[in-house]
Amino acid sequence: MLLGVNKREDKIRVDRITHDIYVLDTLIYFIEKYNIAFTDIESEKDLHIKDGFGIRKHQPDFVFTANSIKHAIEIELNQKATQRLESNIRDNYLRFDYQTWITNNNKVFAMLQNFKNEYSNIEIIRLEEVIKYVRE
Repeated sequence: MLLGVNKREDKIRVDRITHDIYVLDTLIYFIEKYNIAFTDIESEKDLHIKDGFGIRKHQPDFVFTANSIKHAIEIELNQKATQRLESNIRDNYLRFDYQTWITNNNKVFAMLQNFKNEYSNIEIIRLEEVIKYVRE
């Protein structure tokens, strides 16, 4: 409590372990490749805490600010309904200057490519590129 840390114990969800590992790999990728400071990064959990009580809304996996530009980072391993994916993209488009989607799923990649025509701030990176960079 003195440190301002969330008092509730984190719940580990087995179905999210792979996703969470890739979030950490992606975090390392951006920190190393773009020289991002930890103080410029906010996690999904931090963003939800800022939201406070009420209806839980979508948040990116993490966000960071570099050169006064707000970036939303999303790791998307599984295909979602087109409407849900577009809703998340639109939300990021309205709230952040730039959004980067990391995926290893060809269907998700194709869906994101289609949305690039409508939303100008999307970048798509293959998860394999992130993993390769982090492991080197």
